[in-house]
This record gives sequence, structure tokens and C-alpha cells, in this order.
Amino acid sequence: MTVRVAVLDDYQNVARDLADWDALPASVEFFHEPVGDPGVLEPFEVIAAMRERTPFPRSVLAALPNLKLLVTTGMRNASIDLEAASELGITVSGTGGAPGRAWQPTAELTWGLIFAVTRNIVSEDRSIREGGWQRTVGVELSGRTLGVLGLGRLGAQVAEAGRLFGMDVIAWSQNLTDEAARAAGARRVDKRTLFAESDVLTIHSVLSERTRGLVGAEELALMRPTAYLINTSRGPIVDEPALRAALHEGRIAGAGIDVFEREPLPVDDPWRSVPRTVLTPHIGYVTVGTYEVFYRETVEAIGGFLGGAPVRVLNGG
Repeated sequence: MTVRVAVLDDYQNVARDLADWDALPASVEFFHEPVGDPGVLEPFEVIAAMRERTPFPRSVLAALPNLKLLVTTGMRNASIDLEAASELGITVSGTGGAPGRAWQPTAELTWGLIFAVTRNIVSEDRSIREGGWQRTVGVELSGRTLGVLGLGRLGAQVAEAGRLFGMDVIAWSQNLTDEAARAAGARRVDKRTLFAESDVLTIHSVLSERTRGLVGAEELALMRPTAYLINTSRGPIVDEPALRAALHEGRIAGAGIDVFEREPLPVDDPWRSVPRTVLTPHIGYVTVGTYEVFYRETVEAIGGFLGGAPVRVLNGG
């Protein structure tokens, strides 16, 4: 019997060309749209998931009796119930991430969003295509304050670039120490100061129960009306209704958002009409180099598993 492999959420229709799927002793099917009904996955013994685009809670895993291997790109996926997978005898494997320095593509997109919102790049592009010319006045970054919420590997890269642009860098997270902040070229401050003093505040925390809703109405109220918020981490870290209200009312200058509570965004989602924003569809990690690593190592994991070789297993998988 031929093993069936489902490659999920290949939004850009590129997975087939970025790895040698023909090397697998299996029948491979690519899904280019989100899977609405998980029941369509019931026939597959192997599923390849792209990050957290499709959730696999216990209820979904239990409805897939044929599933033996679930490969997720990257080595962390909060949308997979690893305990349930282990109980059901499903191996959960992961892959490497971005080439070169870890998470560099998301740091790059973070700065793309910072430039886009502070220099009005999107609105000026739209204006010039409509016959206009120079309708806004941008904000220079040199001499201003960059606030980093979450100074891990990614936050430290963003902070490094901020210093190169002549910004004063401050940082806060729940476990950040003075020593760690200094090592990243930042100054540790308390949470209130982070929001009150940042001209650009960028979020780089991992989503957890401690960070869910970490940025709420109270924190947003501390921000200056000239300040900008950037989120390339996870949507639920921010109270989305509170942020939308602040933007509609002009209580902050703008926001660059790459991640949302619901993804993909529904057609009628309120985010689509929020002013003072630049919105991108969770593309911080979406680069050719990253995808090549993801898909190549996914094929290697599947091939190894089918051949009886050890695979890189996520904790609990």
C-alpha cells in the first residue's frame, strides 16, 4: 500500500519546487488553501505542517487514525498538542529554521515595517500611483528611542540594527536582567517606562499563558501619540480590540502588524479597515532560504521515518 503524504498550507504553491519530494516512496499531495475540514486529512499517514497555520489539538489528532508522522517546520509549534500526539502513537518531528543567523528574516521584516510606518512608504506609493506627490512627512529614527519587548535572539538582532540607526535602545521582559540587556546593547527598564518612553516599540516575545494579552489597553494608554507599535511575534500577545481603538482614535501614530489572532484574516475582519497601519500576512519567516531549509528537512524527516531511521522529535512527540 502506498503511503500518502499531505503537505499543508502551501499558500504560495512553491513547496513542490523547493525540495525533492519525488525521492520519497510515497504519494504526495499539496494543499494550497487552509484546510477547513480536518476530515479531509483522514486518509494520510504523514502530514507536513507549515509552522502554526493549521492547528492540531487533541480533537483533530484523534480524528486521524491513519496518521503516524506529523512533521512541522521549525522545532516549536504551539498549535500541536504534543501530549495527545504521544498518547495516540503519532511521532511529531521538526526541522531546522532560517539559514545563517537564527530568525534573521523576521528581524529584517521588523525593520521593513518600522520604515514603512515611520516614512509612510505604503501611502506614498499609493499616492504616486494615483497622481499625487509628497503628501506626508516622515519621522527620522536617529536620536529616537527603540523599545524592545522581549530581548531574546530576535529582539537582540532588532536592537543591534536600532543602534546602527542611531537609536537609544531600551528593553523589558519578565525575566530580563541588566547584564543581558547590556550584552545586547540595550538598557533595561521597567514595563511602564518601556511603553511611556519608546518612539518605536517592537514585540519579540514567545506566546505563552504569561504573554497572552501582555499588551493591553493600560499599556497602550502609556504610549505617546507620536509612537509606533510593531508586532512580528504573535497576535494574541496584544489586545487587538484595544490596539484597533487606539489607532482609530489617533492615540498612537501607527502600527506595523504581521501577526493576528485569526489567520488567515477573514475577508470582513476589522483589521482590514484600521487606519495608520501597514499590515502583512505573517511573512516574517517567509523567505526562499527559510523555505528551502523547511521543505528539504521535511522530506529528509519523512524519508528517514519511512526507512526506519531516527527523526528529530519534538518534546512530547
